[in-house]
Amino acid sequence: MLKEFREFAMKGNVVDLAVGVIIGAAFGAIVTSLVGDVIMPIIGAITGGLDFSNYFTPLSAKVTASNLADAKKQGAVLAWGNFLTLTLNFLIIAFVLFLVIRAMNQFKRKDEAKPTEPPKPSAEVVLLTEIRDLLKKS
Repeated sequence: MLKEFREFAMKGNVVDLAVGVIIGAAFGAIVTSLVGDVIMPIIGAITGGLDFSNYFTPLSAKVTASNLADAKKQGAVLAWGNFLTLTLNFLIIAFVLFLVIRAMNQFKRKDEAKPTEPPKPSAEVVLLTEIRDLLKKS
């Protein structure tokens, strides 16, 4: 069994997966920091410091707290504000990535040379094409 695992790992599948997981985790940390530390404070400044993460709806009559953490201790709550915050974060990240990819594609298009038009066929080729078309008709 150990020999089979070693062969599986040596084929590159496990190594590629591990590299992908590590890069994904690092990218996730960078994106989380970008959104939490750079983008959201700017949006908070524009919206006047509005933060949805503390919004909730009590599902129990005994929940009287106005703070989400205290309300969770008192009973069941529907913490929809955190979901809304994460959804906004996702939309912001998707929009920023869209802008980055769009800019990269525009740079790539500028670098590509426009294809040249093929040369016009010679008189012999035109004559042979006409002969071929006439033979098809008869």
